[in-house]
Amino acid sequence: MEEIDVNQMSPIIWAYMGDSIYENYIREYLVTNTKYKPHKLHLEAVKLVKASAQAYILKELEEQLSEEEKEIVRRTRNTENHHLPKNATVQEYMYATAFEGLIGYLYLTKQEKRLKEILQKYKLKKKYYRLKDGTFIDLEDNQEIEFIDSILTGMDISYKEIEDNIQLPINRSFYLEKLLNSNSNVDVNIDESYSKVIEKAEDLENTGKIPTQLEKILRDYQKVGFNWLKTLDKYNFGGILADDMGLGKTVQVLAVLLDYVKNTNSKRSSIVVAPSSLALNWCNEAKKFADELKVLIVNGDAIERKKKINEIPNYDLVITSYDLLKRDIEEYKELNYQFRFIIADEAQYIKNNNTKNAKAIKQINADTKYALTGTPIENSLNELWSIFDFIMPDYLFTYKKFKQNFETQIVKENDEKALYKLKLLIEPFVLRRTKKEVLKELPDKATSILSNEMTEEQEKIYLSYLAQAKNELNQEIEEKGFEQTRIKILALLTRLRQICCHPSLFVSNYKGESGKLNQCIELVKDGINSGHKMLLFSGYTSMFEIIEKELNKNNISYLKLTGKTKVSERLELINEFNNNNDIKVFLISLKAGGTGINLTSADMVIHYDPWWNISVENQATDRTHRIGQTKKVQVYKLITKNSIEEKIYDLQKRKEELIDNMLSIDTKFINKLSKEDILGLFE
Repeated sequence: MEEIDVNQMSPIIWAYMGDSIYENYIREYLVTNTKYKPHKLHLEAVKLVKASAQAYILKELEEQLSEEEKEIVRRTRNTENHHLPKNATVQEYMYATAFEGLIGYLYLTKQEKRLKEILQKYKLKKKYYRLKDGTFIDLEDNQEIEFIDSILTGMDISYKEIEDNIQLPINRSFYLEKLLNSNSNVDVNIDESYSKVIEKAEDLENTGKIPTQLEKILRDYQKVGFNWLKTLDKYNFGGILADDMGLGKTVQVLAVLLDYVKNTNSKRSSIVVAPSSLALNWCNEAKKFADELKVLIVNGDAIERKKKINEIPNYDLVITSYDLLKRDIEEYKELNYQFRFIIADEAQYIKNNNTKNAKAIKQINADTKYALTGTPIENSLNELWSIFDFIMPDYLFTYKKFKQNFETQIVKENDEKALYKLKLLIEPFVLRRTKKEVLKELPDKATSILSNEMTEEQEKIYLSYLAQAKNELNQEIEEKGFEQTRIKILALLTRLRQICCHPSLFVSNYKGESGKLNQCIELVKDGINSGHKMLLFSGYTSMFEIIEKELNKNNISYLKLTGKTKVSERLELINEFNNNNDIKVFLISLKAGGTGINLTSADMVIHYDPWWNISVENQATDRTHRIGQTKKVQVYKLITKNSIEEKIYDLQKRKEELIDNMLSIDTKFINKLSKEDILGLFE
């Protein structure tokens, strides 16, 4: 007797055959009247179910129907039925068509409603869901409910689609694979084409041949990075290469570009968009590691840039900056060029989806899009969404849906399940290695917290302003409410931090000393006497003017790099510091020196003042603790006792474990901390 597979049966029939209300009847009927296995049904068994079980079910259901629902049943009896054999009896036909129409209606309404209600209760972390027959569904640690929720959330499908054939883009297959592997209660039949995609994507050792001139240069982990990027490109996926600063993300990408140019006849250009300070660095790295690439830097005035943009098809690699791209975006759109690759270097520059930087780069057409950043999340999860919106638009859904399903649940509710689902979604498209994992030969980095006390005069000013700040804050909150007071809070906290650094940053005509400055200068002198070269970071460039006076008094040679330093001067300063042993100190502002600088000649780092975002401090430290460093790096953080700086540091420590996680929520304190945390800073 001919057999049919379960998948050939109507999913609606199966849905109700598995419903708890009728399950016992149908199972008993099949066991009593047939000898067939439960996972496959013979055509005869199907006819038996239709002739008997369906009639019973229909009768039971009709008693629950409204007049409107009964009319639907009557209408369906006149429709053509595709499930019965041609020789079906009139009674069989009537029962089957009525059953199909009725069940279809009930399934799409009542069952969908029930499923929605169950999942809503599940999302609200309720323990149980009560069914109409009085029984309860346990919602705690319920793998089946969690699996359905993960399917709906992670694949952006509706309740109606879940029982039907679902068409998914190939980039969802990795999420599905991880989801299926994590659920032992789900039986899965996988076809050969699906298996091949997963197997090839997971095989990062044999994806492509590394260009000959880079074979001996690339480290093993960089070769894995090359193969990972090639795999993504093969399936037209985008990706985020999120290795630690100093692990050579640039050379991994150059290897991919060189491989493409050397092995393709009809070549197209690729484009790198980077911060202005790194455009020349990309050009130098290309000459060093991939000199076969014809490189074009789009710079100069508007007329010159337009001319260069029109010459793009003649080059293998085009380099421009975020600043120039947003000025020239209309020229690129007019050219309507389809790049082979587009690379967003230091992709945190497009973390805000509403900025001109992000809007401009997302208008550039390319086959494959990569983002390079050591900090894919600096402040909040919406930054991750914005970067994914560049590399693979719509993969993390609309921002509204992303915020609803992930950001709010993770940030506000600390929902570990939502975090787990988001990780499953992004893991295949984010490659992150830390220096600790891959650079076993890299010397250690030691971090020390050095406390300092305010001078007597400095402390009086601090306490006086602290009392004033509390009064202003309370009055502002009373008048405008807490949420409308955040800008004021930031201004008040900034003043307190400045007093810790040096009161003259805030108080005009201050002639006294600063306990922190005295400690810093002593530390610098001790470091120089011990033969160290050092980087001194501060979030306040105005603080450097005060430090410079002290360095000059002590005849200490130094260099300075801030946001005002011209791009053309940056490399000169970096080279001079690395090559001139007489210069022991490099003053660098956090924002200007966080990216694109290699200062491995230094082996000592001083953070003069703690920054709200610890990842910014880590980026700065990585200017010296990176490939090429041969000495142990000593990091000092200067913290003023009994001040706001201690509270900032305590908050950083509370976040530190999360920050080490790829999906850490290293939030901007003013925007993301609770009301209690913020008010605690003023205690």
